[in-house]
Amino acid sequence: MTTNEEMTLVEHLGELRKRIMWIVAVLVIGMVVGLICARPLIRFLKELPPANGISWNVFSPWDALRLYMNFGLAVGLLVTLPVALYHIWAFVKPGLRAAEQKASVVYIPAAFFLFLLGVAFGYFVVFPLAFYFTSSISKSLEINEMYGAAQYFAFMFNIILPLALLFELPIVVMFLTKIRLLNPKRLHKLRRYAYLLLVILATVITPPDAISAILVALPLILLYEFSVLLSGFVYRKQLRQDAEWEREYGKK
Repeated sequence: MTTNEEMTLVEHLGELRKRIMWIVAVLVIGMVVGLICARPLIRFLKELPPANGISWNVFSPWDALRLYMNFGLAVGLLVTLPVALYHIWAFVKPGLRAAEQKASVVYIPAAFFLFLLGVAFGYFVVFPLAFYFTSSISKSLEINEMYGAAQYFAFMFNIILPLALLFELPIVVMFLTKIRLLNPKRLHKLRRYAYLLLVILATVITPPDAISAILVALPLILLYEFSVLLSGFVYRKQLRQDAEWEREYGKK
């Protein structure tokens, strides 16, 4: 390896370190903001179904603090996501062509929008299904329901955050297609395995009944097919660009 190559590697590692430090700094600031906003957020969510009408309890001196930390982390992740996406894009940008750089910058707002869409789907669709199902079991067993505030919101976050990340699938697929690690042919070959994995995930995060699993699995499968469609659009555009470059090169 030459000295120039070593310098290039060192420079890349230095840039990566700086971008990671920026992301961590924004995460810390976002968590502080989340801790400040935790109280009104918790009170607001307590007024929404299925939380309204529930008598809240804490079962240890640490529960209230854990509740604050969970909300601080959730808000911190939400604030950090667009910043992290920007730094990822900026880090890989030098390896992209000029047209790819302009096209890929739209991934940042699109990814943030899909994350929010996943949060909404998780909170308004999947979380109530899971909550009412578990509550119905308690009632059928004639068990007195006493909810811990920290446990309730931990249950909510464990459902919503994985779904929000799953909703990033179209952006991830488009980006991997853009840098030529994926293409529609590979995605078509992986379709049966992807369907199986999505159905398993839907079954895990929903109550153990067929209707709930189908209600969650269908949007995830549609999301995968939408990702394949986007991948095909990007791939065909790449083929056209490659053909144009080959024609131009052949004329020289």
